[in-house]
Amino acid sequence: MTSPAFLPVHAQVAEIAARRLSPVDLVEEYLARIERLEPALHAFVSVNAANARLAAEAADKAIRSGHAVGPLHGIPVAIKDLVEIEGEVATGGSAAWRDRIAPCTATLHRKMMAAGMINLGKTHTVEFAYGGWGTNQHLGTPRNPWDPAVHRAPGGSSSGSGVAVAARLAPWAIGTDTGGSVRIPAAWNGITGLKTTIGRVSTYGVLPLSGTLDTPGPITRDIEDAALLLSVLQGADPLDPHTMAVRDVDPLAGLRRGVRGLRLGRLPASERSGVDAEVLAAYDRSVDFLASQGAEIVDLTLPARFADLGGIVGRIISAEIYAKIAALADDNATPLDQDVRPRVRAGAAISSKDYLAGLAERERMKLDFSAAIAGVDAVLTPTMVAPAPVVATIDQATTPAVFTRWVNFYDLCAAAVPNGFTAGGLPLSLQIVCRAYEEPLALRIGYAYQAAHDWHLRVPPMAEG
Repeated sequence: MTSPAFLPVHAQVAEIAARRLSPVDLVEEYLARIERLEPALHAFVSVNAANARLAAEAADKAIRSGHAVGPLHGIPVAIKDLVEIEGEVATGGSAAWRDRIAPCTATLHRKMMAAGMINLGKTHTVEFAYGGWGTNQHLGTPRNPWDPAVHRAPGGSSSGSGVAVAARLAPWAIGTDTGGSVRIPAAWNGITGLKTTIGRVSTYGVLPLSGTLDTPGPITRDIEDAALLLSVLQGADPLDPHTMAVRDVDPLAGLRRGVRGLRLGRLPASERSGVDAEVLAAYDRSVDFLASQGAEIVDLTLPARFADLGGIVGRIISAEIYAKIAALADDNATPLDQDVRPRVRAGAAISSKDYLAGLAERERMKLDFSAAIAGVDAVLTPTMVAPAPVVATIDQATTPAVFTRWVNFYDLCAAAVPNGFTAGGLPLSLQIVCRAYEEPLALRIGYAYQAAHDWHLRVPPMAEG
C-alpha cells in the first residue's frame, strides 16, 4: 500500500476498518514526515508527539477489542493555534502570547476528541488571524510547498493548517475564516476548504478576531473529507448562542447527486478586471464543465462590487478586535507584527456610532444581495485573484481576500476546490458560494467537479521528500 499519509481521510477510515492500517502506524507516519519536512515548511507551532502516540495506542486497542467510538477513531488532525485546549499554550500567532495558557477547551476540539481523533499539534497563524497573506514576522511564515525554489505565500490566516494538509503532514486540519482564512490557504496550497455559515460550528474556545464574521471550518484534501469533518464539528452549543437556532445537516447526504438542474451564477464581467489570466482561464473551464454536467449557467448583476466591501468589512473587524486587545495594540513595547498592529489600532478611530452604522448597513446590503441571487442555487467565482505571490513582494497594505471576504459579509457559506495549475506549477482554485446553512449544496457541487478531475490528488514538490 502507498504511504497512508497520502490517502484522504475517507480512505484511511476504510483501511482502519478493514484492519489493514492501524492508528499507531498512521500517527507514526505523520510524525516521521513532520520530523523530516517541518524544518523547511514551518507549519507547526508545536507538535504533540508523545500524547499523539499514546492516543494512537489507545485507539488501536479500542478498535481491536471492538470498542471504537466511531469511524474516525484513530484519525489524526492538526489544529490552528487559535483553538484553545485548557492548560496548553494558545498563542493566537502572537509572540506577546508565547506563554499564554488557555483557560478553557474549545467545543470543536472536544467534539473531535469525542469522535476519537488524535491531535498532532498546533499550526501557525497570522497574528490574531488578522491577515490573508499568511505571514508572521515574529513566529515565522510557513512555506508554500508548491515552490521549492522561492518562498511563496502560504495564505492566511490559517497558514500552517493549509501547508500541513498540502504537504501531507496531517490528513486534515482546522482553520478559521473571517474574510477568507480557510479558503485562501486552501486555494494557494492546492487543497479544499469549507467556509461554514456562522452558527454552524461553535466558536466557543476559539480566540476571536471578529465575533460578527468568524467561522471555523475544515481544511482537507478533498470535498468528501470536508463533509466528513463538518459532520463532527457542527452542532448546537449552549456556550455559543449563534449555534442554538441552527439545525444540523447531513453533509454526506446527496454528495453524489451531481449538478443537473442546478442554476449556477457566473462571475459578472465587471469582476474580471485585474484578475490573473490563468486564474480566469481555469475558472471559465470550470464553469463550462459544470454546464456540461447539466447545470444552467446564469449571468448575474450584483448590487456592489466585491472590492468595494473592503472598507466596511475592515471597520467591523478592526473595531471588534481592538475592543478585545487594545492594551496590547497600544503598547509599543509589546512585540506585535508591524503589519498587524496598524490594522488593529485602526479600531481606535472607529466610534460606536460608526460601528453600529456599519452593522446596520451590512443588514441592508445583505437583503440587496439576497435579492440579486434569488434566481440561482450557487455563485461561482475564482477563489483568488492571482496565484500565491513571492513573500518578499507582498504589499501588506493590500489584501488577497477580494473574492472571499464578501462571503462572510453576506453571511453565506462556500467551498474552495482546486481547479488547475499555472504554467509554473502553482495551484488555482474555484469558489462555490451558497446561501446560509446550505453547506451540503456547496459540497455537492464541489464533489461533482472533483469527481471528474485530479487536481486535488497532485502532490507538492516539497511534500515528496
